[in-house]
Amino acid sequence: MRLIFFLSILIISTNCMAQCATFRLNAKGDTLNCTDVNGKKQGKWVVRVESVRGEPGYDDEGEFENGKRTGPWRRYNLTGDLIAVENYRWGNKDGLSQYFTINGIEHEEFWHATNPLYPYDTVFVPNVNDPDKYEMKVVKVEATTVKHGNWRYYDTESGKLIKTESYLFDKLQEVKGTGSNPTASEINEKRDAAFSNGKPKEVVQFEKKVMKKKKIVVRDGKVQY
Repeated sequence: MRLIFFLSILIISTNCMAQCATFRLNAKGDTLNCTDVNGKKQGKWVVRVESVRGEPGYDDEGEFENGKRTGPWRRYNLTGDLIAVENYRWGNKDGLSQYFTINGIEHEEFWHATNPLYPYDTVFVPNVNDPDKYEMKVVKVEATTVKHGNWRYYDTESGKLIKTESYLFDKLQEVKGTGSNPTASEINEKRDAAFSNGKPKEVVQFEKKVMKKKKIVVRDGKVQY
């Protein structure tokens, strides 16, 4: 029984190698970096980029299909730390891509790849007169891949979300939470500076009195129990 099993594995491996004009084997005997007879990359690959002109090197690991990247690709620095996970479709970024430092996640990107055979796509957009209603529109996507969805940026030490950018087919729609959340004193300082910008003294004093009656609440992300 074992003999039949090993023979089956050998036949499968031989067939895979026969389809590759060039390839290499890893320590486990898996076929890597296969290039077929037509010169197209196929299957699992490890792509090394060496350090050059001060830029750090890295290894990319993922799969090719007919010469184009497909599915998840993981990137490691040359010491073996994970620094990125990117998703591909038709050779271009598609869906979620995440980037890391040694401390944790740095930012997330969302991409939308275009099928080269069908450069048109449909998208739901808010109605101009009624933002609660959406209309389906057909748009032509000129680029092979575009920013589409929410891009999030984090404080790498605390892991706190500090900014979100929303894109619709490469067009920036909205930016939320730019920078760290300000403290109450920082808000008051900015308010006082704005009040004194060329306004009469009496007006400044009156506006300060009105604003002091308003309670300023700063959300720090903590959950109260």
